[in-house]
Amino acid sequence: MLKKNRNPLRYRQIHLDFHTSEHIPGIGAAFDPEEFVSTLQAAHVDSITLFAKCHHGWSYYPTEVGAPHPHLEREDLLGDMVTALKAADIECPIYITVQWDERNSRLHPEWRVCSAGEDNPFAPGPLDAAWHTLCLNHEAYRAELLEHAREVVRRYDPPGLFFDIILTPSCACAACMERMTSMGRDPSSAADRLSNDEEVNEIFRSDMTKALREEFPDLRIFYNCGHIHKQGAKRFEPYSHLELESLPTGGWGYDHFPSSARYAATLGLDFVAHTGKFHTTWGEFGGFKHPDALEFECAQMVALGSKCLVGDQLHPNGRINADTYRSIAPAYARVEKLEPYLDGARQISEIAVLSAEHFSHEDRRNHPSDDGATQMLQELKYPFDVVDSGSDLSRYKLIILPDDISLDEAMTGKLRDFHKAGGKLLASDRSGLSADGTPVLPLGLKTGPERHPFDPSYIVPASGALPSLPAGASVVYGSARKVEADGAEVLATVHRPYFNRSYAHFCSHQHAPDDPDAAPLGPAATIHDGIGYVAYPIFDIYRQVGQPIYKYLVGEMISRLLPDPVLTTDLPSSGRASISVQEDQNRHVLHLLYGPPQIRGKSVAGQRGETRVMEMIEDIPAIGPVRAEVRLPKAPKRAFDAMTGEELEVTSAGEGCYAVTIPRLHIHSAIVFEESV
Repeated sequence: MLKKNRNPLRYRQIHLDFHTSEHIPGIGAAFDPEEFVSTLQAAHVDSITLFAKCHHGWSYYPTEVGAPHPHLEREDLLGDMVTALKAADIECPIYITVQWDERNSRLHPEWRVCSAGEDNPFAPGPLDAAWHTLCLNHEAYRAELLEHAREVVRRYDPPGLFFDIILTPSCACAACMERMTSMGRDPSSAADRLSNDEEVNEIFRSDMTKALREEFPDLRIFYNCGHIHKQGAKRFEPYSHLELESLPTGGWGYDHFPSSARYAATLGLDFVAHTGKFHTTWGEFGGFKHPDALEFECAQMVALGSKCLVGDQLHPNGRINADTYRSIAPAYARVEKLEPYLDGARQISEIAVLSAEHFSHEDRRNHPSDDGATQMLQELKYPFDVVDSGSDLSRYKLIILPDDISLDEAMTGKLRDFHKAGGKLLASDRSGLSADGTPVLPLGLKTGPERHPFDPSYIVPASGALPSLPAGASVVYGSARKVEADGAEVLATVHRPYFNRSYAHFCSHQHAPDDPDAAPLGPAATIHDGIGYVAYPIFDIYRQVGQPIYKYLVGEMISRLLPDPVLTTDLPSSGRASISVQEDQNRHVLHLLYGPPQIRGKSVAGQRGETRVMEMIEDIPAIGPVRAEVRLPKAPKRAFDAMTGEELEVTSAGEGCYAVTIPRLHIHSAIVFEESV
């Protein structure tokens, strides 16, 4: 349930970067308030985050706490922007950088993050063209940040502050070494340094929010670290809302945002998603994303309950780029028209993925098993949420435990209660097992800590059990856990190759074939009393390899556990589908999307010399017809396209399901099922 917010986020936002070197002259000289506002209005923008202090450490107004940019042509560039925007009813939250402040890193080298000896990207060398990260375990710097924030809010009365760059840099500066030692921690331990970073950051966030709330009770406050960590709702108590930084072409990819959004939606906070206008990522001048890509990305945001934000970067001369906003306009025109069907909408999800990231002790964006599970569910068109150990499970029919979840006693009891109440479970690999490999959930299996010694190995389905899989042996690029059926129905078995590939014996280009004369090694997939189990880390393997057979296996198991889903559609696997309900309006809204990304850039350079591939969207073709069935509490009196108002024929598909066919789908369709009061 979304918490009541007296200061809700707007739907069509811009985040305007302005990280501007002191070696560039004429800062803001070409800024034109009328051109600035009219360009935003033409692109249907209703909120834009402006800059108070940038990563170079310069402020863009007459600050008494920091230092104005030395070549600022307009004394109060920020104030001039705020005045023009407020007159046009365009909101303007304000941006303050935190741990990247190059000016302060020169003035206070003692505040810099220190490396513990490893190659640390947050502690670059003196000749690196990179930000020198500041450590928040310095009271003087935290005090300066608070006064900077107070000064900005008192001067400009913004609706919110965006604090950027709150990181876990594995710091071993003198202050952190002393803190860790005094608490009995080992500074040489990466895990202890991570714990120290997180605690220092939490002190900063909590103290900052408490101080600002005392003076500005309705101020929105967000702390950005590039990812919404799945650490539970308590982690976000200092936040008023969430902002999901996830630039698909910037290294996050197109699967990061849906997973992040499906977790954010469970936390009860208003949230907005960040993409970018850039071809690559933040900091790119003269780069443009295709309007179809922006339209798809924004449509996916609102389909998953998020507000929209597109990242831009202002030229140092202060002139807004009209080409950028021409590319944004089609996406925001769509969102503006859809807003009546978005306000107060709640996602309907019958499946929850219990996040492996939540149970991990590593600092990373998403867990590979979470990524594989959410990718599969999106491709299978099952609406789902991502949840943590504090979530209410009673609203779901099926909980998936992907690959790598070590259950404590409390979580085990919670899952057992869920199962006793009729809920279904699907676990894989070590999830659902204790540390010694014995089941802690009623899997109908005997297990142990060992794995079969063959990698890759093969699976063969039981006769008639998994009709969408090949009847013969299918290769799986991983090793299976040794399990033995003890009451469970065996859906597929593990089969060995003739041998593992080595210098002593190898066959063909990759691996040996299956040995058809050898007996099965044991179960690969089972089901027992409403609990499915896969003996492989199937979700991680799918993320790595993308073999559709692994998805078909999981899909078959879900269809056994959840035979009457809320939504089915014949969209291609690269399509996306979700359904929401507007209870106050007595209507459901079905979102169907089609915009498959392609890998175009094969060697995109990173800041540290690394390269990556780039997923991107250029021109999206129309497809159709597309059929969808939704399960509704009552028969709809009508269905129509939210964008065009065109009525669609609704037919009963039996047992509370109602079907519509969309003749043509281009990027996104929102189908409204209106019910009788």
